[in-house]
Amino acid sequence: MTNTQTPPAQAARPEAAPSPTPKRPSARDRGTRLLATLFLAPTIVGIVVFTVVPIVGSVVLSLFHWNVIDSPSYAGLSNYGEVFGDSTVLVSFRNTLVFMVFAVALQLLLALALALTLNGRMPVWLRSVFRSAFFFPLVLSAASISVVMKYLFNQDFGVINWLLGFVGIAPVPWLTSENAAMTTVVLVYVWQQFGFSFLLFIGGLNNIPKEIHEAAALDGATGLRKHLTVTLPLLSPTLLVASVVGIINALQVFEQPYVLTNGGPGDSTRTVVMVIYETAFEQLRFGEASAVGVLLFVLIMAVTALQFRLSRRFVHYQ
Repeated sequence: MTNTQTPPAQAARPEAAPSPTPKRPSARDRGTRLLATLFLAPTIVGIVVFTVVPIVGSVVLSLFHWNVIDSPSYAGLSNYGEVFGDSTVLVSFRNTLVFMVFAVALQLLLALALALTLNGRMPVWLRSVFRSAFFFPLVLSAASISVVMKYLFNQDFGVINWLLGFVGIAPVPWLTSENAAMTTVVLVYVWQQFGFSFLLFIGGLNNIPKEIHEAAALDGATGLRKHLTVTLPLLSPTLLVASVVGIINALQVFEQPYVLTNGGPGDSTRTVVMVIYETAFEQLRFGEASAVGVLLFVLIMAVTALQFRLSRRFVHYQ
């Protein structure tokens, strides 16, 4: 007799829920997206036409010899070899880096000190006057300011040396000495540019809650200690933005050294952008000038990337 066993009943499996049908955007959503695209289109077109296309064009042109008159001839990487073999170009890169270090450091220190001073107890109207006065030089063109400063710092009839004569100081060769020329260029540049960093710091200080400073005061943090332990850490995002913008602008300095010293004495104040201008528009060597421009672009990108890399250690977001 054969025993037949019925198989155990299998547990009923729940049926898979049907996947939701993707919701089609409504006419209102499509209209919003279209309107946003129309508003962004001018900016996107401007970036492509005035930034992306010139960068690509400079990279391509750096691979050719071209003097505008004759047809371009392919040169490969020989332009870059000429750049690295040109002592004037190498000196200009050194001068630009030295200028960047001193100009940005002085600009940030001066702007931060003035912002902390004006952020203290002061009548509102007086604070507004100082803010406008510090920002005003930034509105003027760098060329016009440099022309005026060239007369002020003139060794023979400049106002600066005339005032120094009252206290018995001999005339200083501000623009004709290799040691003093770069210092003068840095001072003129910082005088015009620090207003931008100053406004950034003013905005950053206003965003710090007053309760934090009050709590720090209760813990005994006052004066310089309060700024070092409370203000600067909370101001670090603003400091990062100010330093990035300051370094990018300093690496592209042109008007101040060109008008004040024309790169002299010798090559002591000649910058990279001056070399690009002279190589392209005075010597008609557009391929070599583009190669220098590409190297400057790579330098700016490398320094900016390094800043953001290092910012992970000292930038604190609230």
